[in-house]
Amino acid sequence: MNDLFRKIAHWTSEKVGSPWAFVVAVLIIVLWAITGPLFHFSDTWQLVINTGTTIITFLMVFLIQNMQNRDARAIHLKLDELIRAIDPARNALIDIEDMEDTELELLQKEFAKFRDQKIAEIKEQRDQA
Repeated sequence: MNDLFRKIAHWTSEKVGSPWAFVVAVLIIVLWAITGPLFHFSDTWQLVINTGTTIITFLMVFLIQNMQNRDARAIHLKLDELIRAIDPARNALIDIEDMEDTELELLQKEFAKFRDQKIAEIKEQRDQA
């Protein structure tokens, strides 16, 4: 089931993310707007586009979330591999996305200190030059 959903989500995201899908969507809206006078801009005429867009949006939310989750997982795994492969890197940062917020905040403060130190070094080097 998961593999089938993954394949469908991947295929759909490629097709829906294409320029042709956008053109088709615009054409559907234009066609719907043109038919307005034929249906006297009735409630049913408006309901057709509202229902259609709501259903498509509802389904696309799940597909987009699935693709974003897969992309994020792949990026995290690639970064974890880089951390593991580089000798001076801290292996404790592998799977950092699973840390609690307080731990992440501490790391963020630590990296901010590193950044501030580097900026100070650059300014000092520039002043000496």
